Amino acid sequence: MKRIVFTMVMLSGLAVFTPVSAQTYDPRYPVCMHVYGERIGDRIDCIFTSIAQCQATANGLPATCLVNPYFANAAEFAPRRYRSRTW
Repeated sequence: MKRIVFTMVMLSGLAVFTPVSAQTYDPRYPVCMHVYGERIGDRIDCIFTSIAQCQATANGLPATCLVNPYFANAAEFAPRRYRSRTW
């Protein structure tokens, strides 16, 4: 009986310590490139500082450029909105 309990405890411990997948988007860069295809691998590379830089790299590849939804400094790059005052 003790052996069964020990085995169950060990198996439940293994379930808790299984590795999880890493975050896909790098929060340090505002632009990501999603590469499609089986030959070169389906992946997302968040290593670009502008859409133009990403598009130049993606030229000729089955890829698309997209804005990083997890960019850490998003407030710095957001356009400022000014309200007009009507008195």
